[in-house]
Amino acid sequence: MTPTALKQQIPSSPAYVFDRDIMLSALQKIDLIRRQSGCKVLYSIKSLPLTQVLQWLLPYVDGFSVSSLFEARLADEILAGQGSLHLTTPGVRPDEAAELTRLCSHISCNSLNQYRLFSGLETQCAAIGVRLNPALSFLTDERFDPCRPFSKLGIPLAELEAARTIAPIRGLHFHTVFSALDFEPLIRTLAIIRTQLGEKFTQIEWLNLGGGYLYNQIADTDAFVESVRSLKAEFDLDVFIEPGKAIVGEAGYLLTTVIDCITNDGKNIAVLDTSVNHHPEVFEYQMSPTLHEHRPNGRHSAILAGSTCLAGDIFGEYRFDDPLKMGDKLLFKQVGAYSLVKANRFNGYNLPDIYALEAGRPTLLKNYRYQDYRGQW
Repeated sequence: MTPTALKQQIPSSPAYVFDRDIMLSALQKIDLIRRQSGCKVLYSIKSLPLTQVLQWLLPYVDGFSVSSLFEARLADEILAGQGSLHLTTPGVRPDEAAELTRLCSHISCNSLNQYRLFSGLETQCAAIGVRLNPALSFLTDERFDPCRPFSKLGIPLAELEAARTIAPIRGLHFHTVFSALDFEPLIRTLAIIRTQLGEKFTQIEWLNLGGGYLYNQIADTDAFVESVRSLKAEFDLDVFIEPGKAIVGEAGYLLTTVIDCITNDGKNIAVLDTSVNHHPEVFEYQMSPTLHEHRPNGRHSAILAGSTCLAGDIFGEYRFDDPLKMGDKLLFKQVGAYSLVKANRFNGYNLPDIYALEAGRPTLLKNYRYQDYRGQW
């Protein structure tokens, strides 16, 4: 379905719309990498845990990766025993550990304390490994850098080397990037880990390369494919990757309507019936999301503002062929990841409706009402 047709067929606003065909197109590219390299694909559900999406993806992935007990419960319901379920998180309550080992097939412990907690359980089903922090930073913005100074994410290699008293580790996990468009960080990180761990690396059963790579947008995959093939041939490992945004990022839309038009200091401002609180990455990253109606050479410009009282509730300034007017529908694109899962009701504004789009046919999945808001408080 074209964006124009989508605007015509979705009756409510604001609304999230998730397109199955776009997700499956991204999965086809990732599946090619899987078949060429022999790696296994886990969908990282933190990017979009909508159950309809998990059911769509289930036939095309080898399992899910999770970051909490609730995510693990949800993933386990969908998997129903078919596929891998990996956990890594810096926060595990001691009273959650036993259930997590029953739900998950693999656990990557974020610290040596976590490792002792999980490996000390009398009953454990999961293959217990550790998350490494190789101390290699590839990002300029420390907010999103897992290997930033004083990082909470992963066990430093030197600390793991010094820990002589822990039981043998069955697997390793690392994650060093965010939205990467080439595999150079992965190749460099693998080389450092293999060199520094030495004999310990030969003893592991599985290796999780984490997420952070936009696999569906990387044209040259030869280095990745060769690295995974080499790892599997030399060490007889199961190798996992955890795409999230790479699968669902381009498949999401946020439909909104102009509800007011004002002018201030010579600028046109269009107030929308949505907010950056429905797409929090806009405020977090200070980014302007892709807008279907934007025309780079358009004669008219307008600042698109959300409807809350937050002064910075701004999507950005865009250009249009015609002046915006009240009632115009606008469509933000490529908002499938980290939008719905972070959306909130600040100022008491309702959450958007949620639609699934299959073969050009939209289906309403969820509509929030006052009682949902009231029940929260």
